[in-house]
Amino acid sequence: MKKYQELLKRIESQPKVWLITGAAGFIGSHLLESLLALDQIVVGLDNFSTGSRENLALVRDAVGEARWRNFRLIEGDIRSPEICYSACKSVDIVLHQAALGSVPRSVEAPVASNDNNVNGFLNMLVAARDSHVGRFVYASSSSIYGDDAQLPKVETRVGRPLSPYAVTKYVDELYAGVFASCYGMNLVGLRYFNVFGPRQSPDGAYAAVIPKWIAAFLNHEPIQINGDGTTARDFCFVENAVQANFLAALVDDPNAVNQNYNVALNGQTSLNELLGMLRDRLALYDAAVLDMQPEYREFRWGDMKFSRADISKAQRLLGYQPVWPVKRGLEETIDWYVKRSTAQARSERKSSPPIPDARLPQRDDAAWGLA
Repeated sequence: MKKYQELLKRIESQPKVWLITGAAGFIGSHLLESLLALDQIVVGLDNFSTGSRENLALVRDAVGEARWRNFRLIEGDIRSPEICYSACKSVDIVLHQAALGSVPRSVEAPVASNDNNVNGFLNMLVAARDSHVGRFVYASSSSIYGDDAQLPKVETRVGRPLSPYAVTKYVDELYAGVFASCYGMNLVGLRYFNVFGPRQSPDGAYAAVIPKWIAAFLNHEPIQINGDGTTARDFCFVENAVQANFLAALVDDPNAVNQNYNVALNGQTSLNELLGMLRDRLALYDAAVLDMQPEYREFRWGDMKFSRADISKAQRLLGYQPVWPVKRGLEETIDWYVKRSTAQARSERKSSPPIPDARLPQRDDAAWGLA
């Protein structure tokens, strides 16, 4: 953790221009908030297909108006090569988070998944290469381990992908390796394992399990578990993912670049255990949730039964030391959703207007001295 604290001081003392694709998304907005808090200049690229303007409004409120002025938004799509090039212009570091996530979504719409996650990724690589970006850090996924049964998951061993989404992330890693060898680019892939935290959307058919269950508990709605509840994941609080991104972005060791890393805790929590932790914490706010029982249904196609990460490579080469265990991360997340739910209820009772969209100043290269 000492190494990471030193890195944060280094970032603050040596400002850079960062590009976050998917800046209005769950992880992207946390990266944005952390960078603005460190007085960095940040360009955001988002088409708002899965990200939200409310996330940006929350970041603005968190960092204050003075720091918010260091953020410029490009509202556009990574499927456009021109948009990608415009976003990469005069940027030092790219944190590429934009993607069409969700295994079930990719099973239902494989073409859209490929178009966003492979073609869009390739567009970003080309734009970063042509713009001479110094470092390109991108979001990969634990889904690429596929049907490999070995635990914990080690970066050098992957199985056959079980979904179109997994294929797209595997292809991204292959492209990154080719661009490193052909063009001398500096890239780092981060294989996220079930990242969770505040601002993760609980809505829609493809919502992640933690925000979806929290919302169900708060609204006293049915809670559904795919399978018998023994399915287990290496759940990782979002602040650990932020740490991994910053370490990957600025690591000096040449042996640490052009590598892929697991981003997780090297832990394993079953869905039944997760449900119990959520229920116990939420009972502090609403005792009625203690009587709520889950509905078990058929195991979902494309999912891995068990997942746990070996994080020794990230620890050794990046200095990654996750400090947020699952229980503490869940407490932080639940408390945030409860406060948000309470604030929304008060707003509705007062017939107040909804939370306004963030003021999103468009990028002005001349004003920033980047033209």
